[in-house]
Amino acid sequence: MSDIKQDVHGHKVLGESNTKNGINHLDHKLDRAEAEVFFKQAKMHGEAEFEDEKGRNYTLTRNSDATYTVEKRKDSGGGWF
Repeated sequence: MSDIKQDVHGHKVLGESNTKNGINHLDHKLDRAEAEVFFKQAKMHGEAEFEDEKGRNYTLTRNSDATYTVEKRKDSGGGWF
């Protein structure tokens, strides 16, 4: 069961506690039009990858009930190798 249930620009978004920063990034750091790009991608292709301003990686997935789930992916190492 998801720890977080949050409305993000009119979309119901679910996630575990380790995805709070990613959900807040979509909700508060991006304006509605910028965030909508990720929701549209997830709706059309099942998922959309994004990162927050600190380089933390997330995947936004569209669920069969038209909600979305944010999952944390491994962070970028910051290096080229």
